[in-house]
Amino acid sequence: TKDPTAVERANLLNMAKLSIKGLIESALSFGRTLDSDYPPLQQFFVVMEHCLKHGLKVRKSFLSYNKTIWGPLELVEKLYPEAEEIGASVRDLPGLKTPLGRARAWLRLALMQKKMADYLRCLIIQRDLLSEFYEYHALMMEEEGAVIVGLLVGLNVIDANLCVKGEDLDSQVGVIDFSMYLKNEEDIGNKERNVQIAAILDQKNYVEELNRQLNSTVSSLHSRVDSLEKSNTKLIEELAIAKNNIIKLQEENHQLRSENKLILMKTQQHLEVTKVDVETELQTYKHSRQGLDEMYNEARRQLRDESQLRQDVENELAVQVSMKHEIELAMKLLEKDIHEKQDTLIGLRQQLEEVKAINIEMYQKLQGSEADLKEKNEIIARLEEKTNKITAAMRQLEQRLQQAEKAQMDTEDEDKKYLQECQSKFDSLQKQISQKEKQLVQLETDLKIEKEWRQTLQEDLQKEKDTLSHLRNETQQILSLKKEFLHLQDENHQLKKIYHEQEQALQELGNKLSESKLKIEDIKEANKALQGLVWLKDKEATHCKLCEKEFSLSKRKHHCRNCGEIFCNACSDNELPLPSSPKPVRVCDSCHALLIQRCSSNLP
Repeated sequence: TKDPTAVERANLLNMAKLSIKGLIESALSFGRTLDSDYPPLQQFFVVMEHCLKHGLKVRKSFLSYNKTIWGPLELVEKLYPEAEEIGASVRDLPGLKTPLGRARAWLRLALMQKKMADYLRCLIIQRDLLSEFYEYHALMMEEEGAVIVGLLVGLNVIDANLCVKGEDLDSQVGVIDFSMYLKNEEDIGNKERNVQIAAILDQKNYVEELNRQLNSTVSSLHSRVDSLEKSNTKLIEELAIAKNNIIKLQEENHQLRSENKLILMKTQQHLEVTKVDVETELQTYKHSRQGLDEMYNEARRQLRDESQLRQDVENELAVQVSMKHEIELAMKLLEKDIHEKQDTLIGLRQQLEEVKAINIEMYQKLQGSEADLKEKNEIIARLEEKTNKITAAMRQLEQRLQQAEKAQMDTEDEDKKYLQECQSKFDSLQKQISQKEKQLVQLETDLKIEKEWRQTLQEDLQKEKDTLSHLRNETQQILSLKKEFLHLQDENHQLKKIYHEQEQALQELGNKLSESKLKIEDIKEANKALQGLVWLKDKEATHCKLCEKEFSLSKRKHHCRNCGEIFCNACSDNELPLPSSPKPVRVCDSCHALLIQRCSSNLP
């Protein structure tokens, strides 16, 4: 004797196979999205409910016994994170009060998502968790459950649109209707007749749709012809306008060329005048530089005279040092005189530094004349060397004075005689210093005159720069006029190109009109040919016409929209726009090759 639980599992498995197969076949023949009122779909949910209830453990509570499938379905949220949305939406439904109603809503939502097989596969894998809800001999714990999950993968082909809110899922009674799966001979004959009538009606509807599409294409072609004629008239008018614009632009180009020539002549004359002015100003500048060079030569001579006088003073001081009989009072007077001379030397140094600063400023202002500035730099270097020599001589004098202080004690008696001679020499030195001061005042006045000359020269240079900038602006304006002239020439060429392109477009439009007339004739011939076609029935074809392989659930049937015969997916995966439909439609390989040959032969 067989185990009754095994028989129950086998029966449920067979019912699941029949319900899934019937649902898929009816849905594919139905050709639309399934509603909740579709009978095969209702029976499928009843069969799945019985399969999930098989072997459920009874949970005891204080008031009653609880035996529902909502508990294992809640586990899916933990095992499969994407199922959280279904659980949340089921809990939020207002009309559901019992766990069984929530489970039925969950199954409907999973079918609409096309993930029922994935969710139940997660449950079957985790048998440790299922053991809390099911007995060891339950269908979900055995191999039959895995087989049912594999069959559920085929339901991904179905598109369902179920309204869960309005249904009373709590009070429904799940009873399997076996009459749907038991077939009589009369029912089979009636179904065949119904199928034949449906095929004839489909062919009739198909031919009517083809006629409608052909009429619509003919009307659209007529409207296109009218629009093309209107566009041709518009293009002819635009060409006339473009020719007039080209003539106007050519006249403007001639005017601009004449104006450009006049502007160029004026600018050349102005440049010649400015060149003559610049040459005269340069000559005057050279003459002024010669006068400045003479002034600098005089300053050099005066400095040489001063250096000779300094050497005489040094010789006299050497004579005074050699003499051992000078008096302390004379030495004190000499020290005072030396301090005064030092003050005068400091003043001379300051004046020399001012002269240096003036020369540096003149050097910065007259960077254009490099040769003259080099000569001035040499003069400044020589003056610095002379000042360094003077400072060295002063240091020697100080050293000699120190030696003289040491010899003061020995030469007190002899110095009294030479006091008068020293006083006379001191007076002569004072006279020489006053003369040198006058010479320095003259040099300062000469330097002021030179500064004024430099300022006038700078003003003249600024005027020259302004004139040059004005000339540059005029040249830039001339260049901009040239660019505008070139731009107008480019526009002229572009308008000519547009004229030629429009002429070519008119020729192409005439060719297209002739081609469209030929296509209308081809469409009419195709309509006549399609009226004689016969749409082959699904039941008559058991094998593919090209590859001769048998059809099955995995190898589905497909009609060729050109010849009307049935092929497999591999032999009819081509799509082409037919005369009956402008959109691309499924076509078999042989029709695809023939149509491509026709298109290539029609092409010029």
